[in-house]
Order: sequence, then structure tokens, then C-alpha cells
Amino acid sequence: MAASTEPRHKRDDPLDLFSPAVGEWFRSAFEAPTPSQAQGWASIAAGRHTLIHAPTGSGKTLAAFLWCLDRLAREPRPKPPTVRVLYISPLKALIYDVERNLRAPLAGIRLAAERLGEPVPQIEVGVRTGDTPTEERRHVV
Repeated sequence: MAASTEPRHKRDDPLDLFSPAVGEWFRSAFEAPTPSQAQGWASIAAGRHTLIHAPTGSGKTLAAFLWCLDRLAREPRPKPPTVRVLYISPLKALIYDVERNLRAPLAGIRLAAERLGEPVPQIEVGVRTGDTPTEERRHVV
């Protein structure tokens, strides 16, 4: 079987909507975007309000969060630091899953930026609940 001569990504690759570090991280972590991710990103990139309705495991959460992470990586961090993305979870238990699921892409994007010689994004994740002490609630990540 001959090796494929097709380029790693095509002109109409939905990952071309992202910064090089984000696209490179995704390509190294996944075989390809799911249909719900590709269609969701096209809609979001066009500036439309977007609802992604798809089965569990189809990449909906990453579709939404990756767009946010890319914007955070592209734009300089404001001074003084401020909250730039806010996710409100309907269930307390979900916020810890979301936090955990953001850490791997953030680490991968940082490594991809380093490999590509791009500025390494400084993106932090913070969780606040009704149980969070007042002093910690005031802290902006």
C-alpha cells in the first residue's frame, strides 16, 4: 500500500479557522473534527448564534470551548486581568468535569505554541461555587 501524498490538512479544513497552535494541538490529539465540531465552528466563525445538538461523545463541549480558547490565545491578556469567558454550569458536579477537560487542551496548546515558536498563551481556569470562600471568589485568574 502506497503512502498518501495528500496534504496533512486541506484548504477547506475546519481547523484552518483556528490559530496555528490550536489547530496543531487538535490535529495531534484527534484524527479529525467530528461533523458537529466542523459545522459548529463554521457557524461560530460566521458570527451566528449557534446551538449544537448532537449525541453524547460527539465533541460538542470541545467545539464550544476550543473556539473560546483560540480567541483567548490570539488576543493579549488585558491589564488588569479580567474574566473573559464565563461558563455557568447547570450542575455543580459538571464544573469540575469541565475544568478537568480544559486542562489537557490548554497544556497541549501551550506545547504546540512553543514548538511553532509562537507566543505561549497564558490562559487560566478558575472555578467558583457557593462553597468558594469570599477571598478566593474575588481573585481573578
